[in-house]
Amino acid sequence: MRQQIGAHELSLDPSAGREKDLFAWLVASFLFGKRIQQGIAKAAYEAIIEKHKIDTVDKMAACTHHQLVSMLGEGGYARYDESTATRLTALCKGIQRDYKGSVKRLVEQSGDKQELKSRLEAFDGIGPKTAEIFIRDAWKG
Repeated sequence: MRQQIGAHELSLDPSAGREKDLFAWLVASFLFGKRIQQGIAKAAYEAIIEKHKIDTVDKMAACTHHQLVSMLGEGGYARYDESTATRLTALCKGIQRDYKGSVKRLVEQSGDKQELKSRLEAFDGIGPKTAEIFIRDAWKG
């Protein structure tokens, strides 16, 4: 069984409840949740969050489709780049609309892991695997 990349390996601590760590871990979880090599997902994450400093919901929601596709491509995330860019934009706009732009609010409004899972899976592109990855390192309960 291959080693899973966790939030700690990305120097994140989403369980501490800091918005930047929660957002970054949500993006990482979204990328790791797809059928793509973890190394490629990690490289795409690094291109988006670290290199281009797209480290908030608002910054990502403001990116053009072309910008997101380009950043995903920098990490070698080519197979699903178009659909992933579309879904990342939709995710961020949904968080803006439903949770005032805060991943922390999304987590805090969830009474338990199951409710958080349901809230996450309401977004296009987040299925059980992505929700499981996010919750594994983000849930404090």
